[in-house]
Amino acid sequence: MSSSHLTKKALAAALKQRMTSAPLNKITVKHLVDDCGLNRQTFYYHFQDIFELLGWIYQTEAVDAIAGERSYRTWTNGFLKIFKYIEDNRAFCLNTLNSLARSHLDSYLYNVTNSLVMGVVEEVSAGMHVDAEDQRFLANFYTLAFTGLIISWMRDGMKEPPETLIVKLSELVDGHFEQALQRYEYKAKRPPVLQK
Repeated sequence: MSSSHLTKKALAAALKQRMTSAPLNKITVKHLVDDCGLNRQTFYYHFQDIFELLGWIYQTEAVDAIAGERSYRTWTNGFLKIFKYIEDNRAFCLNTLNSLARSHLDSYLYNVTNSLVMGVVEEVSAGMHVDAEDQRFLANFYTLAFTGLIISWMRDGMKEPPETLIVKLSELVDGHFEQALQRYEYKAKRPPVLQK
């Protein structure tokens, strides 16, 4: 592992540790570099600001971890990993949710969820004649529904076990991707209706 990556990981660990007891808006670059025994210039060599570091944490710790779960057979594993990451990093994620950096959490959840859902949509629609725009619309719809569920779960105190939510999601969604894509395919095959 390069020294640059080790430095980023040290800064990330310092930020996560600070976020267990302090709101994000009260944490400064000085706090982080002091915790790591670094100077401010080192921080700014790697990140523009604390928000960029926050985004890097979500990208490297969570988004990259589910890269192999983008299929119809494995998407529930990917969602379980998202829930588990949030559960394992509870203080960090809740602090992000309740701060001005909320957009970083929203972005992380949207990107990771959309990647999973789009993988499923592409797999299920293989061999079908479904417009790419319709595929993206379907993926966006499910992405927004799933991310809303995750945010609601976080706001409610994460009481329900992630495994229970995954079972409910799986039961709810089972067969819906295929049905929706078949309707889109049927729409694409119909001749356009001319308006008088």
